Formats: sequence, structure tokens, C-alpha cells
Amino acid sequence: MGEEIFGEKLHEECGVFGVFRREDDLDVVAAAYYGLYALQHRGQESCGIAVNDDGIFYKRRELGLVSEVFTKSALEAMPRGNMCVAHCRYATTGTPVRANAQPFVIRHIKGPMALAHNGNLTNSAELRDEFELSGAIFHSTSDTEVIAYAITRERLHAGSIESAVEQAMPKLKGAYSLVLMSPRKLIAVRDPQGFRPLCIGKIGESDVIASESCAIVAAGGEFVRDVEPGEIVVFDEDGCRSIRTHCGQKGGLCVFEYVYIARPDSIVDGASVHRARRRAGALLALEHPVQADVVIGAPDSGLDAALGYAQQSGIPYGIGFLKNKYIGRTFIQPDQRLRENTVHIKLNPIADTVKGKRVVLVDDSIVRGTTSKQVVQMLRDAGATEVHFLSSAPEFLYPCYFGVDIDSRKDLIAANHTLEEMREILGVDSLGFLSVEGVKKIAEGCTCGLCTGCFTGEYPIPKPARTEKSKFEHKISENAND
Repeated sequence: MGEEIFGEKLHEECGVFGVFRREDDLDVVAAAYYGLYALQHRGQESCGIAVNDDGIFYKRRELGLVSEVFTKSALEAMPRGNMCVAHCRYATTGTPVRANAQPFVIRHIKGPMALAHNGNLTNSAELRDEFELSGAIFHSTSDTEVIAYAITRERLHAGSIESAVEQAMPKLKGAYSLVLMSPRKLIAVRDPQGFRPLCIGKIGESDVIASESCAIVAAGGEFVRDVEPGEIVVFDEDGCRSIRTHCGQKGGLCVFEYVYIARPDSIVDGASVHRARRRAGALLALEHPVQADVVIGAPDSGLDAALGYAQQSGIPYGIGFLKNKYIGRTFIQPDQRLRENTVHIKLNPIADTVKGKRVVLVDDSIVRGTTSKQVVQMLRDAGATEVHFLSSAPEFLYPCYFGVDIDSRKDLIAANHTLEEMREILGVDSLGFLSVEGVKKIAEGCTCGLCTGCFTGEYPIPKPARTEKSKFEHKISENAND
């Protein structure tokens, strides 16, 4: 989104990946490395790979991008292994420290377990309190460790790891797409609402699990199908089998997977992400027609919607911005005087496209609005005579509790201002949002229901009692019990 350029984007938490090797010539670590690269957009704080080498688990997890953590020497140091679990992270629960990097590797009396998680539990604080009162000791502030403990506790009495997962699931509330590895098995798990995507594929005869189909293709494989909401898929030496005890509940895939989070080349629950974004733009053109000379998109996820708007409206599509592809997450601003100009280093308008023209700017969403205002001013400075700002998502009015990093309404521009006030704040000639009814129509062929709670305040499951992001760590001055 436009706000992505300036560090105010919606953060989408994590990507997970797993491989079960059935052919001797497949390097599972290399496959995971390529898969993580394809999922880097889902999390840039940390990443890791855990490898199963004949029942012995080896892991590497660090803060940083995939290219920073997995250098050539780091990859060569890892054993070849017969299966692996991989993860890239952005924190929605727990701070960005190495202890919270995944996969988590747990060693207990029934053997080791590695776990990678995408999502956010809504009852993690309550579960952690319960576990700690019974003697559990936690080493991180991530709700993923709570999931690991819940499964491990069931494993002490269950006959298999998949039975332990099946018995633990009713205790876990909220969003969780998991890849789990035991000494002999690789398991994919998706929560009963299917808040976050998860799919399976093949690399030759070997099995692959990934957050998005694009990662399977990047690793040299073929997409097979999505994991159903509530489904447990088990891969072992005997093949693949499915447990559907928790299937059949009302689905609630986050609609932002189509609007912004997922990569355009992914297929999520039967629907093309690229096609969904183009359809969002087309519906936006029908709902908000504008007299203009050119349609441009905010890089990167606003581009497809802008193309759809242009095709539906008949207004020419243009490339309105150049995004500097070499500005990474570690970009620093060493001089206070120059900080206001940082936006021009990251993004610049193409004056030839907008000068002397009435411009339609399409973005995927407007969250806080601060940087959207800067984008509009850049277009004015480049000579645009009019700027009409359109969002391919409805007004963001309510928090998300299932993996998108918005836990309060206080910073949401649409939750605190009228449409006319927002128009004035952003400095645009007109402002429009795709309707809730419209956004529900964008994912043609989607086999799962959609969660639109951030627009409507109506969620597929009850919202959590405790909503703060850092549930497990507080300063002494904030702890009323001391």
C-alpha cells in the first residue's frame, strides 16, 4: 500500500513452510530457503529453518531477512535432513527479539517437536496464565510457544502427535496456520475459521506445505490444494492422510489476504489474488466514477487495483511512481533536517505521467493517513491539477485480533474522522472507499468465508478479553500487582 513505503503499513505477521522428502536428490534446506524468499513479504523481522536429520533436530533462527540470516556458509553448515520446517516473522504478539524467532524447537519426554506459526491467538494470555500456574516455564513472549506447550501437554497422554494436535485445537482460539515436525512426521494445521491461508504441494514426489502457493512454485514444486479450515494433514513414510474432526465451521479468511497481504501470483482458497485486486479496482470504478485523465496505483499492492479501475472506467492507466527497490527495512535517517525528505528517497512521482492532469490515485487501503497525505502532496508538487484518492478496501474502522497489527482504533483515520474531514486532511479533490458489499465480491471462486471485522466490527469468533499487543511483558510501573 502507499503507507507501506513509509513504514506505516499493516503488518501481516508470518509465513510458514515445510518439506517432507520422498526422493534422495531433494535438498530440503534449499527448498525451504527458496520458499522463505518467496514468503519474505509476510515478515521481515526474523526467520529460521529447523531440519530433521534422522530424528535429530538442527535449527538456525536469527533476526534479519532471509538473505542476511541464511548466507552460503550458514546453509552449507546445516545437515541435509529428510524434512524441515521454516518461518519468516513479523511480530503481532511478542517483541522482535531472537527468543521470539521461529521455528520453535521443543524437546520433551516423547521426543522433539518443531513448530512454525502464522496467526494470532485471541486467548493466548489466558492459556499462558493457566500453564504457568501449573508450573510451565516460557522462554519467549510469543503466543507460538503457548501453542507448542498446549500440544506438548496433550502429547503426554495421546497416542500420536496428530492426536495431540487434534485434542489441543479446541483450547486454541483465534488464528493459527501451523507447520509442525516430529521425528517421523510433518503436519499442517489450520484453525477452524481458516483466518490465515495454508496450502500443500509437491516437489516431484516430495510433499510441501506453505502459507502461499507462490512459495511452492518458487521452490520448484506444484500447488496441489489448500488445507481446509479446521483440517490436520499428516505426512509420514506411509503417505498423506487427513483429519477433519474440526472442519465444517463457518469460515473467516482475512479479506486482506486478497486486498494486500498475499503475493499477486498466489492462489488462496481457490481465488487468484491478482484477479481479486483487479476486480476490486473494477468494482471501485463502478462505485466511485471520476472524471480524470490518468489512473495510477500506489506501489506495490495498489497497482493491480489501479489497473482494474482503469480497464473498467476507460481512463488510461499510467505509471505514477518510481519505488526505490534498494531501500530495505534497515534504512536509517541520520540527519534530523533531512528526515522530512526521506519519502523522496523511497518513492518519487513520475512528473511526465501526472503533470497537468487530473489523477486518480488507487491504493489498497488507508490506515492512519499520515503518509497518504505526503503522497498526495508529492503529486501536487509534480504538477497534478486534481488528485482523486480511492481505496480498494472499505474504511478501516476496527482492530484486527487475528494477525494484522492493528490492536486499537485510536490511530485509525476513518475511525476518528468523517469522510469530508479525511478528504481535507489528505488534501484531495475527492475520496472514496470500496464498500463492504463490494470487497466481499472480489475473490471469485473463494471456497472459504471471509472475515471483514476490521471494516464492520463483526468477527467470526468473539474478540479477546485482553487486546494489547505485548500481552506477556510489562514495565514494573505498569504492573499493578507489584
